[in-house]
This record gives sequence, structure tokens and C-alpha cells, in this order.
Amino acid sequence: MKQYLELVRSILDTGTWQENRTGIRTISMPGAMLRFDLQQGFPAVTTKKLAFKSAVGELIGFLRASRSAADFRALGCKVWDANANENAQWLANPYRRGTDDLGDVYGVQWRQWPAYKVLDADASAQLADAQSRGYARVSEFSEDGRPKVLLYKAVDQLRQCLDTIMNNPADRRILFHGWNPAVLDEIALPACHLLYQFLPNVAKREISLCLYIRSNDVGLGTPFNLTEGAVLLHLVGRLTGYTPRWFTYFIGDAHIYENQLGMLNEQLRREPYESPRLEIAARVPEYAKTGVYEPEWLEKVEPADFSLAGYRHHDPLTAPMAV
Repeated sequence: MKQYLELVRSILDTGTWQENRTGIRTISMPGAMLRFDLQQGFPAVTTKKLAFKSAVGELIGFLRASRSAADFRALGCKVWDANANENAQWLANPYRRGTDDLGDVYGVQWRQWPAYKVLDADASAQLADAQSRGYARVSEFSEDGRPKVLLYKAVDQLRQCLDTIMNNPADRRILFHGWNPAVLDEIALPACHLLYQFLPNVAKREISLCLYIRSNDVGLGTPFNLTEGAVLLHLVGRLTGYTPRWFTYFIGDAHIYENQLGMLNEQLRREPYESPRLEIAARVPEYAKTGVYEPEWLEKVEPADFSLAGYRHHDPLTAPMAV
């Protein structure tokens, strides 16, 4: 994880102090990139103990389209507690449904993106096409004197990605995202890691992932998000018969919070250990061995299905999360 430490040094050396919504200053740098060859190991931070089970629990919560901090806690992840129950803006938001509610965050958009179509009532070919694609009629109304039909369906973006990897791996549109402008005012936290693109290589039977993050807390968020992205790529590769290879991680606003400087400076004084390897439990089907496509395992995996082999790390370090 020398790349991670180099990013920290670069922000400290070239970044500028900025104010932000949390009230805790950051030293920020625009534009950063990390690139990992997953055949050389898993991108786990070793200069402190990685909260691996918490990160995996969060990812599984996303895969299950969870919108409650209670669901994430049950999976071993407590990072959403503060955003659900201590964020003053969210507590005053009329869309909040009560204790632990987060709104339609990440996983809801990944697995149940709310898609609508408004069509002319006499557009029979368009209506038939929409309904053949799973849209259901919701209501009829009049707009500017013309009868209209409102249709709706929940789009499973991630499942569509896996289906495309299986059926059309040369497609350059195998992606999903969580930035839904229509619901930004209805959620506890707009998506930070918001665009994922899978890139299969049929000739080598390898699959890579590019992840774009609009805003990243490098002290706490980057190790977490690297873990989630790499685990997701391994899982997708396992379910579709591809070997995980390149994981490229782009950051728009890379920043370090002022109250995390002590933790990061201590990490810079430590020498990284060798990268561990990710292991997935045998119960999770491996398409390359079975030849059976089972995408429903996106929802069936449990935190205990993932572990790090050969993970050596320095003593744990903690720092507060800005909310």
C-alpha cells in the first residue's frame, strides 16, 4: 500500500486548506489516482489495522439495497450510525422516516434505481416496448390537453452489469452509479463513490474495475472504499468466470481532515507490510468451475464469506469521522 502513503504525502505537500460542510477543515487536492494489480495482492492498508469486516458488511448492505443503519449494524458495520442519527440536516429532513433511516442511499440506487417513463396514451408501440422491458403502468393523466401514461420499474443496475458480462463482455457500457439527482434532497448522504465500470478481457479471462469517487476522506474513507471495490470485483469475477486484475481508483476531491493528521503522520512513519490475499468461502459458487451462472449470490453472500489471508498490520489507529 505504498501508493496510499504516497497519496497522503502528496496531499500534505501540495494540498490547500479549505472549509466544508462538516465544520472541520480539510487539506485538499483535486484529482488523484491509485491503480492496483489484484494478482499481486489485495489493496489492504497495513500501516494500521484495516476494519475489514466492517467494510465488507457495508458492501453487503449495499448489495441488499439497505436503507437503514440498523441493517448495516447487523452486518457488522457501524459507520452509518452517525449519518442516520446525528446529522442535524438529515434529522430535520422531512423525508427521514425515523431512527436509523438513511433514505435511498447507495445500494437502493445500485439495485432498485427508480425509473419512470411518461408516454403519450396513444403511443402504442412505445407503451408495448416499455412494458416488455418490465415497466408497469402507474397512472394516467393529462398534460397540455394530451392524455399521458406514467410507467415505473426498479432497475437493478448491478445485475444488468453481470448479465452483460456474461452475454456481451465486449460492451464498453458495463457500469452502474449511485448519483440520482432526483433524490439528492431525500437521503442522508449523497453518494461519494458514485461510478463503477467493469472491463472484461475475454482473451485473458480477466476483469478489471474503474471506480470514480467525487469526494474522498483519505484518512478513513479511502482504505474502506478500496476494500469494498476490490471485494466487489473479486465477487463479480467469481460469479462470471473472470479473474480479477486491475482496480483503478479515481478521486475528484482528495482530502484529509484536520483532526486525522495525527493518525496519518503516524502511518507515514511506519513501513508497509506485504499485501494479503482475499479468500472467498467455498460455498460461494465459482462459475469457472461449475459453469452455472448464479447472480442471485449478490444478495446471498455474508460477511463471513470473505477473509484476508496473510494479513500483517501495524498497531490499530483511530480518528473521528466528520459528519
